[in-house]
Amino acid sequence: MSMIPLLPMVKVNEVLAARLPQFLGPWSGKKTTEGQSNPTFILKGKNKSLVLRRKPDGNLLKSAHMVEREYVVMKSLYDTQVPVPKVFYLSEDVTEIGNVYFVMDYIDGFTFNQPELPKLTREQRARVYDEMNFGLASLHKIDPEGVGLVNYGAPGNYFQRQLSVWSRQFSNSFTEKIIEMEILKEWLSNNIPAQILPNRLVHGDWRIDNLIFSKKDFSLQAVLDWELSTLGDPRSDLAMQLMQWSMPIGKDGRGLSGVNRRRLGIPEDSEYVDLYSKRVGLIKPPELEFAMAISFFRMAAILQGVKRRAIDGNASNPAKGIAMGKYVKVLARAALNYLKI
Repeated sequence: MSMIPLLPMVKVNEVLAARLPQFLGPWSGKKTTEGQSNPTFILKGKNKSLVLRRKPDGNLLKSAHMVEREYVVMKSLYDTQVPVPKVFYLSEDVTEIGNVYFVMDYIDGFTFNQPELPKLTREQRARVYDEMNFGLASLHKIDPEGVGLVNYGAPGNYFQRQLSVWSRQFSNSFTEKIIEMEILKEWLSNNIPAQILPNRLVHGDWRIDNLIFSKKDFSLQAVLDWELSTLGDPRSDLAMQLMQWSMPIGKDGRGLSGVNRRRLGIPEDSEYVDLYSKRVGLIKPPELEFAMAISFFRMAAILQGVKRRAIDGNASNPAKGIAMGKYVKVLARAALNYLKI
């Protein structure tokens, strides 16, 4: 059996035969082009398709690439209104295939990398965005205690913790001084809001390319990439999505900047927030200034980490990692423009 990058297929076949004998090999594997953080592979056998997600090689930042957390949260959410793939097992035995990994069901559906959804009709776009909104509201309505995740996050002010975490991650991935990031960090440090809403499970990277939609009716079929999930302020997920939309259109920015949303059937930010607020039972839309600013900062820190791994030779897609690194300054500048600084 052949060796594909980052995945020893001989060993994979051995462990799948032992762990999941109901699914028949031999197995072939193909690495997806997505999954900058954790390498992801589609495995095809005789009577089943699976997905294997593993940690990358090399020296990893503390609390990053937590495939263990992804496994735990998807297992906990499987019987809720939030659709997730069925997870079969987590292996923390690095002797099996060379690193920590988990295996989950393969969901056959539509995935979209461009939020303007250029190949869909106006009605189909409206449907996708409504499902995305419903999915986020459904997630934030879940009581963590009810799904066994009451201890899934640390206590204290969520945004304070986020600023601390991502400041540290950015410093640990440092490559050059970026003055815009320093100005943004100072503003964030001086404007941390009190946490008003109760802790909820937050996804951490809620955007269209982490969702799978039905090929029949565009209903939400699966929410993926839970690596950054934790308990915290639900405003962070909402702001993360709005932040993404503020970026340029195209495969790099994956935003909606300059798009005529009404013509395309895509809701404006305020419409999306209003609908979300009604669905989660808020009397009025939440205040999002800080949440938006730290969303820019956090995404910049994430991309800085991708760039650092690419430079160090540990990125899932090195060329893409280097290219994405140029957006660190762009994101920081966008945050300052948003804050009118």
